[in-house]
Order: sequence, then structure tokens, then C-alpha cells
Amino acid sequence: MTGSTTGRASGPLVVLDADSTLIREEAIELLADAAGSLELVAAVTERAMRGELDFAASLRERVATLAGLEVAEFERARALMTPTPGVQELIAGVHAAGGLVGVVSGGFHELLDPLAERLGLDFCRANRLQVEDGRLTGLVDGAIVDARAKAAALEEWAAASGIPLERTVAVGDGANDLQMLGRARLGVAFCAKPVVREQADVAIDRVDLSGVLPLIGLRG
Repeated sequence: MTGSTTGRASGPLVVLDADSTLIREEAIELLADAAGSLELVAAVTERAMRGELDFAASLRERVATLAGLEVAEFERARALMTPTPGVQELIAGVHAAGGLVGVVSGGFHELLDPLAERLGLDFCRANRLQVEDGRLTGLVDGAIVDARAKAAALEEWAAASGIPLERTVAVGDGANDLQMLGRARLGVAFCAKPVVREQADVAIDRVDLSGVLPLIGLRG
């Protein structure tokens, strides 16, 4: 998994959100727990996912609370990340049909990359945390992956793989997934916030990502 897959794919492109979709946790909260800011970060995350706060501003606010955290905490946080049930079946089913699967996240490459590699995902895009002298500075390094960036990633990956948007599926749970869900041919609200359920094409309430397969005709 390099995020640079090219060529033409014969199957669909499925793009997943990460936090509370690909994994059960909100990854930033795992870091916040170590930084002593879990209560604040969890409250801000919840409001952002309900669409009550601007995502980019809320992310900067939450990352600021991580200033001073040692990078060694990445490994601890990664060990606590739990892949959502059914994700391996979903990936295998899409790959068997000649399709591709990506993850685009408002979280962080530092936590997500090893999992994406292990699961065999074809694409991965997320934010990066700025580090100096082995500690987090409390800043995001580079442009923030927000709602618009998630939709752009879906379009970019589809174009790079020769997959028309009519064969794209997006799966997410929070307000910052709405543009991506709207851009895909099929937008799936996965155990989602009310604002997402209202606007998605279909909703899955069971914590099992293999439930996406029958929606795209890959399993009866």
C-alpha cells in the first residue's frame, strides 16, 4: 500500500473513513489519553462529527493539546486500534471483484499507515503531526485532510485507477464524510451520526463492514 496505485481496475473503488469506520476508536483520543487531554478532545471530536464545528479548526484545537507528547506514544496508540469487524471480508471481496479499497482520514498517517499496510489497502491518505526533537509540537504538518480533501481523494483515486465515479462507494460516520459520500455513486452511513444518516444513500447500523458487500452486488 503506497497510495500511488495506477492502471485500470475492473471492479469498484470503495473508500472508507478511518475513525469509527475502519477502526472502532477515534485515534486522536488514544493520543489525548496519554497527553492528559482526553475529556476535552473527546468532547470536541463529538461536536465536530455531528457537524457543529468546523473540522479543520477543531482538529487544530485538539492537536494543540498533544504538544510535548513523545513520539513513542504512537506505538502504544497503534496497539489499541481495533479494526472494525468485517473489514477484512470487505477488502477481500472488493479485491476478488477486481476493485480497490482506500482509506482517507482526518486522523494521522503515523497511526494509520501500519494498519493500512497490514490490511492490504490500496490507498491511504491522512494528516501528519509535526514533530521536533522526538516530541509533538501541537501542530499539524501540512494541509489538513478535511471534508473537501476526502471527496478529492475519492475522485483522484478513481481517476488514477480508471474507475468511473459510477462505480465508487464511500463509507463514513461523521459530518466531515458528507462531501465524500455525496460525490460517490453510493454513500453509506456506517453506524453514523444523525446528520450523516439523513443525507447518505443507505445506512448500516450493525458494526460489520462486510455489510457493504451486498450493497454493491458482491454478496447475496
